[in-house]
Amino acid sequence: MAQTALLIERLLRFSVQHSLITELDMYVARNTLLDLFGLSEPWAGEVPEEHLDVPTELLEGLLDEAAKKGLFDNEIPALRVNFEARIMGAVMPRESEVAAKFDALWKTSGSKAATDYFYDLCIVSNYIRTAQIAKNIQWEYTGKYGTLEITINLTKPEKDPKTIALERLQPAASYPKCMLCPENIGYAGRVNFPARQNHRIVPLSLCGERWYLQYSPYVYYNEHCIVFAEKHEPMRIQPRTFAQLFDFVRQFPHYTCGSNADLPIVGGSILSHMHFQGGCYTFPMQRAKTQCTYFHPLYPDVKIETLCWPVSTVRVTGHDIPQMQAFAEQFLQTWRGYSDAAADILANTEENGENVPHNTVTPILHHDSEAGYVLDLVPRNNRTSEEYPAGIFHPHPEIHHIKKENIGLIEVMGLAILPSRLEKQAAVVARVLAGRVSAEEAKAAAPVHSDWIDFLVEKYGCNLSEAKALEAVKQEIGAKFETCLEHAGVFKQTPAGQAAFDRFLAKLGCRKS
Repeated sequence: MAQTALLIERLLRFSVQHSLITELDMYVARNTLLDLFGLSEPWAGEVPEEHLDVPTELLEGLLDEAAKKGLFDNEIPALRVNFEARIMGAVMPRESEVAAKFDALWKTSGSKAATDYFYDLCIVSNYIRTAQIAKNIQWEYTGKYGTLEITINLTKPEKDPKTIALERLQPAASYPKCMLCPENIGYAGRVNFPARQNHRIVPLSLCGERWYLQYSPYVYYNEHCIVFAEKHEPMRIQPRTFAQLFDFVRQFPHYTCGSNADLPIVGGSILSHMHFQGGCYTFPMQRAKTQCTYFHPLYPDVKIETLCWPVSTVRVTGHDIPQMQAFAEQFLQTWRGYSDAAADILANTEENGENVPHNTVTPILHHDSEAGYVLDLVPRNNRTSEEYPAGIFHPHPEIHHIKKENIGLIEVMGLAILPSRLEKQAAVVARVLAGRVSAEEAKAAAPVHSDWIDFLVEKYGCNLSEAKALEAVKQEIGAKFETCLEHAGVFKQTPAGQAAFDRFLAKLGCRKS
């Protein structure tokens, strides 16, 4: 009891230090937490002087105490995480207070000061769980197109059998409609849906419509934000999308912002709610070299080029927003109806009596202080075939042991988000190259990598030091991701592929400079 009461008091002091609440708010927050933990009175002794950057240590202690009291089932990780959000919910500012402070900072100090405040709030409230994110494994891979960034994502724990069994017992639910709806603020969560008591969003206006800004709790890169429409409506790439992207980057010129495509296979993980992703980060794609330059007589004030990049990309640069938007709209309209059977590109196919569209675009925008706005337009096609039932322009089967999920916006830009299973699997494979275990033992432990293990043994042998063996495996994972991106490119980096790219650009009205 005393230990819990002291931890509560320390959390209250932390919350005041980081401006989550004020001294006056401590009365309400203290009583809320005492009630949550079933305590009749607060800590009466001295509280140690401390200045913590994040509340992780305090929350872990409180969660252990709550588990002992049976306030949640500690064998189910999702319920522990949900109870953590419930604790922090007691010391959070109200949504209106966050929005008001964000707006005031924007007006007095600019949009960067506003986002700095909001991002810090998400960290100190443990909505962005920095201690868990720090466990992610990251490295760089230098290949044919420059440097790619590889991440093995350990933030989301894999589901254990007990969690899966409990999820099956959950009744069907339609509230919130998805994880991006505004109704998530303060939501208590359930075993198959995260709690959001410590979640806050701020309202924005994009082209006269109400949108919201929030940060991703998983932060794949610096200030990884999500910008989402107020209404729960499906993802759509349309002319208005470009205007909204420009409006956002105009207001937040320190952020890159882009949209996942709006079709299955080539789209993002949430196609049910219109949203963008962005952040204060320079992605590998933004450093890509120019392949060819073009001009278009209707848009004389913009620079048009293709990139030396595995996923086919047209880059449009300039200061004239109307011309850039008009080019993007023509690009989208032309690509939607474009077919080139020689390049495996069909705009539509007939399936079960219906005309099914296959072409769409992934647009990405950032601002450069000298060059102006930089808009990357990535043509996508989600057609499948008998040879590639998962997608012609999708990671092919020989890559699935490393990556089989969609190549979405973040990965198009050269940042790999790979599954957590690779942490242990990569270590096992590295032990083969270091002569610590036999190839057959490794294949038994990680059968999905059997063919790859044979390839690596032939290439590297089995006498590497443990450090060099692990480095070799990381490099080969990077090479696999590079190949993934090449598979996703509709126009390949081959003479035939570039000729096909030229045919499309000619159809668009572009001419080589």
